[in-house]
Parts: sequence; C-alpha cells; structure tokens
Amino acid sequence: MIAVDEVRQRINRAVSARIPCLFGVDYELSEGFFTEQPLEQQDYLFRMGDVSNYQSRQSPRQLLWKAFPESYQIYARRFDTVMSGLRRGNSFLANLTVCTPLSVNMTLEELFRSSRSYYGLLIPGRMACFSPERFVRIAGDCVSSNPMKGTIDAACPDAETLILNDYKETAEHCTIVDLIRNDMSRIANRVEVKRFRYIDRINTGKGAILQVSSEIEGRLLPEYVEKVGDALFEMLPAGSISGAPKEATVRLIAQAEGRTRGFYTGIFGYYDGQVLDTAVLIRYVEQTENGLVFRSGGGITANSVCSHEYREVCQKVYFPVF
Repeated sequence: MIAVDEVRQRINRAVSARIPCLFGVDYELSEGFFTEQPLEQQDYLFRMGDVSNYQSRQSPRQLLWKAFPESYQIYARRFDTVMSGLRRGNSFLANLTVCTPLSVNMTLEELFRSSRSYYGLLIPGRMACFSPERFVRIAGDCVSSNPMKGTIDAACPDAETLILNDYKETAEHCTIVDLIRNDMSRIANRVEVKRFRYIDRINTGKGAILQVSSEIEGRLLPEYVEKVGDALFEMLPAGSISGAPKEATVRLIAQAEGRTRGFYTGIFGYYDGQVLDTAVLIRYVEQTENGLVFRSGGGITANSVCSHEYREVCQKVYFPVF
C-alpha cells in the first residue's frame, strides 16, 4: 500500500502516457494501491464489465451464507445520532453504514471468483467487492457518473412503481444527483443529467432487488485532461456514500459509526490506455481477525424511518449470484 497522493500522481502520469493501470484508494484517503499493466499481475484481482485478470468460476460447493446483523437497538442509536445532526442542520442527507458478521463456507477468494457484478475487486486476505455502482468514467474529455440511491425487493407487488413514487427515496435521490452534479462541475463544464431515476435489476442469493440510478455527464475542463488523477480526487469521497453538505456530513458519519471504513466506500479504477472507469467500493466483504464481515449502508434524511432503514441495510447483505 502507498500514500494516496502517490496514487494520484501515478494516475496522472499513466493516463498522460496512455499506460494501462489499476488503482484504488480508501474512504478516509489514508492509503491506496497502484499497478501498471494490471492484466499481467495477480496481486489484485479485478473486473470492469467484460475485462478481468482472472477466471470466473462457480464453486463446486453450494454456498452456505448466514448473516448476523447488529441488533435493531444498536442501529437505532447510530440512527439517532445522524437524525440529531440533521435536526441541527449539519446535514440533510447522510449515508449510515454497518458491519454484519458472516458465516460462509467459502474463502474470500472463492466468494470473489464465483460472484457476479459489473465491477469487482479482490485484495487477497483483506477484502472482496462486488459493486454495481460506477463512480466516474472518463473517455477523452467526456466525464460521466451514475449515482445509485434507492433499493427495493423486486418481489414486492408493483416494486418499480413503489420505489419510483416513494417521497423519501425520491428526495434522497434528487439530493445525491444534485451533489454529484455540483462535484462534477468542479472538474467539468456543460454538466447535465442525461437520464434520471432509471431501474437496474440485480440478482442475489436472496432473490432479485431493484436499484435506482441516474446518469450525469459533462466535459472535462482542459486543465484536467492530462491530470485525470487530480480530477478524480477533487470529487472524493463519493457523494452517494457520504452525503450533503459533504464536509459536515463526513464528520457526522464518523461520530455515528464510531469506526473507520477503510476501503469500504472508497473507489477503485481501471484505465485501459483509452478509457478510465471507476467504481464505488460497495457490496463489500472484509476479512477481519474474527472472520468475514459484510459492510452495507443507506441514506438517512429527515423523512427516514429507523425501522425501514434498518431493514434496507440488512437487505443489502447479499451475494450476487451467477
């Protein structure tokens, strides 16, 4: 692992020289990694869409997956801390996350190799991520982002209509879209929302879920075309996993969660020599001294109901199946 400023500088140099690279940084911006020619190394396994440096395979064993969520009472105390901050005006949207211990009959690497998601990253012995969420994509001077906010069980009657018409979920999604649009305006001009609140369907070991995303696009400012690392770091941490206003909300999150996140809700990215794509490190299993834990979270607003938010973070503890 290296300092994040070194990651930023190496991204600048690699993209400027059109050298393929893979990199990642943690949420607190305290550490990261960087490697050139990532398809030729095995220190970090990854996938970006159809590109990967490993062979996917289903485990010969049937997955046995059991989660042990923290109690509702513990979650409620964290929730109340966030709500107090909202009432004080310190934030109007905060992403609250939790750790859930797992009992699983596979290793971290076996889970990763048998998982399915558009984005994936394995740091052996440390974490595995099966992310559905893009952070930023840069192709030439075109920069785009796809913030994701809003989750519902696809088995619910009229699930798509319910999630798209839910007042709290709509307000939360609008806030994140506005935040990402403002963040992108720091590095780009002609920023606009190209698609607003479209539905993605994700299959999990517990059944399908629907998630709501939007697409935002702009044109990279000339000073960032050869300094793409600088552009990325201008937008960190990702708005969809922090909140708004960002600086005050990050402090509120730290108070409520009482632990560091590490690579969870950080980002990782792959540059193929032409296009840079990055993902938010969510849907995340971490190796700890006491075994595997799954980290999940959800956005809290003044209209949030504690029991509903608790149910959502528990629902997000899933394995993306083939």
